[in-house]
Amino acid sequence: MIPRRRPALLVALVAAAALACGPSEPSTDYRAYTDDFAFRISTSPMPPHAREKTLYKVVVRDKKTGQPIENGEGRIFASTREGASTWDSFTPGPELGTYYATLNFVVAENWAVALQFRRDSTQRLERADWMQEVLPERAGTP
Repeated sequence: MIPRRRPALLVALVAAAALACGPSEPSTDYRAYTDDFAFRISTSPMPPHAREKTLYKVVVRDKKTGQPIENGEGRIFASTREGASTWDSFTPGPELGTYYATLNFVVAENWAVALQFRRDSTQRLERADWMQEVLPERAGTP
């Protein structure tokens, strides 16, 4: 015979384990896809602020196999309706399939952002587009 306390203890342990396995905070990564690639894009800071360098981290994987893409090349660029623009080439990071670029948004508003990427110079560039909200400049930012 099982004592009455054991089922209650088991339920409490299972509930605690389930809560511990959940994400600590929601992901703010943006996901984009092209014919051959799956991108996971994050920024630091998030959300970006005007007149402050924004570091983009782009994780690139093969869309079909899920394998990281090494030695790829590409760029990220952005513009506003009024004609302001910014861009940077990707620099490979220490993590497999990870690339970095820095953008400096000169005004606070919605920016049209895109990236172009290819496995190597013999392949065509594939493009992903999205909108990025840029917040006003923070007080005290040089």
